[in-house]
Amino acid sequence: MKVVILCGGKGIRIREVSDELPKPMVRIGRYPILQHIMETYSAHGFEDFILALGYRGWQIKEYFLNYRAATQDLELNLRDGTSTTHNAEAAIPPWKVILAETGLDSQTGSRVSQIQRYTDGDPFFLTYGDGVGNVDVSALVDFHRSHGKLATITSVRPPSRFGELLIEGDNVKRFEEKPQAHGGYINGGFFVCEQGVFDYLSDDPTLSFEQEPLRRLAEDGQLMTFKHDGFWMPMDTSREYILLNDMWKKGDAPWVSKPGSGG
Repeated sequence: MKVVILCGGKGIRIREVSDELPKPMVRIGRYPILQHIMETYSAHGFEDFILALGYRGWQIKEYFLNYRAATQDLELNLRDGTSTTHNAEAAIPPWKVILAETGLDSQTGSRVSQIQRYTDGDPFFLTYGDGVGNVDVSALVDFHRSHGKLATITSVRPPSRFGELLIEGDNVKRFEEKPQAHGGYINGGFFVCEQGVFDYLSDDPTLSFEQEPLRRLAEDGQLMTFKHDGFWMPMDTSREYILLNDMWKKGDAPWVSKPGSGG
């Protein structure tokens, strides 16, 4: 199965972190959040990616075109212009990546519609390029195949907006910046889609996947949910950017199996 990642948004709410990068290229530690998301799928053996590009898409292309130079130690010979990467093979993932231009201002429904030609007529994953989680994508696929509907959406707990207080009497015994709330479920991305989903889409640049297409799929009884009660967090604000990077620095990044070892 190929993995489609929506990478076209402008990230207006996180501009204070970086006004020069497309949102999927904002970094957690050494690596763009996009690479962290790709590692989630790669850990389960899904290594063919379709990136639906839009705002500053060239910067995403540039990163993958120069992946070795961007992620490895680099030795340059200024006399003859040659370069050598050191220990390159150890950390180069075996990925195939299609970088598809889907329009500067296209909404998500249009972007998904435009990449149909790259899905080879097969079911595919679909997610956003700005959120990480320890979603078991293998179990997600198994669940999707078990119900026979056109689409599965992963439902997640929303990130907490406030710190949590442990109180005894009037004394605050502990304060924690909690990343996860305990309320209801919201759309966390991490979809699995059959080809029939394209019947609900068009190339209309104003078409949002989260509006009419998902509503119609639900009304037609073709949308199921895979409940994920583990970690999930978008990088929508500077606060979330700081929290995710703090987790990474502390070696406590729930979305990776070995925090600090790579994307």
